Amino acid sequence: MKVAQQLRRQAAKLNNIGINSGSDLLTVKTKQLNQRAERLEEAANPAHREKSAGAIKLANRGTHAKVLITLDDVAVETPDGTLLFRTGKRHICQGDRIVLLGRNGVGKSRFVTLIRNAIVEPDTVRNVKVTPSTVLGYSDQALSGISGDDTPLGLVSRRYDVGEQRARSLLAGAGVVIEMQEKKIGVLSGGQKARLMMLALRLANPNFYLLDEPTNHLDIDGQEALEAELLAHQASCLLASHDRSFIRAIGNRFWLIEKRRLIEVEDPEDFFRSVAEAEG
Repeated sequence: MKVAQQLRRQAAKLNNIGINSGSDLLTVKTKQLNQRAERLEEAANPAHREKSAGAIKLANRGTHAKVLITLDDVAVETPDGTLLFRTGKRHICQGDRIVLLGRNGVGKSRFVTLIRNAIVEPDTVRNVKVTPSTVLGYSDQALSGISGDDTPLGLVSRRYDVGEQRARSLLAGAGVVIEMQEKKIGVLSGGQKARLMMLALRLANPNFYLLDEPTNHLDIDGQEALEAELLAHQASCLLASHDRSFIRAIGNRFWLIEKRRLIEVEDPEDFFRSVAEAEG
């Protein structure tokens, strides 16, 4: 799997260069690298894998667009207008799993919010172009996408129009047991809320995931299940996380916020070392 991840990182990097330069040769090379990675991943995974109760499953409706989002030197600012950093010219492409790296306070969550706003309220954000076929799946640290006053059963059955019986089955499959399905979401544990949020994301059937600290409330099994689903569906995503094992497993591109600039780095290891040295 490690070799496959390296191939996907190389492919993502070549794809970005190819888009900027208009090179058809690099586009072909990108496709070849991704195909090699797929063959390696298929060989590494069992043909039939047991799906346990509570398994986290995500969806990917797909899109024909190569470039989902284009950033044209966007200024990321605090609410009072203080500059945090500038993005430079960046592209988020189909199949990219981009991890945001940076110290606390540099603007990772502000950037995630900016991208969300560019997708759902495009008139409010300048210098960000979003492909019309982009469908967002969004989860923030506070899990604000699910209301504490609703119930899991009410949320799933009404928002996604699946009917009560189907909603109960989906909730049980996501790890929300029958006894908790009609209780207020606000009384659920952090892990149950996180699993409910992941179910809501899947039912929204997005083709681009925007995740701010997605593993915060998940247990180890939940984290591993989320990793497996993101990789299995080749989901396009931009995420911020402090979980190093999750970052290493998921990322095929890495954007570092440093000295008020957004730069692309080969891998997260130098950043991890610098953080460890500062803390040590």
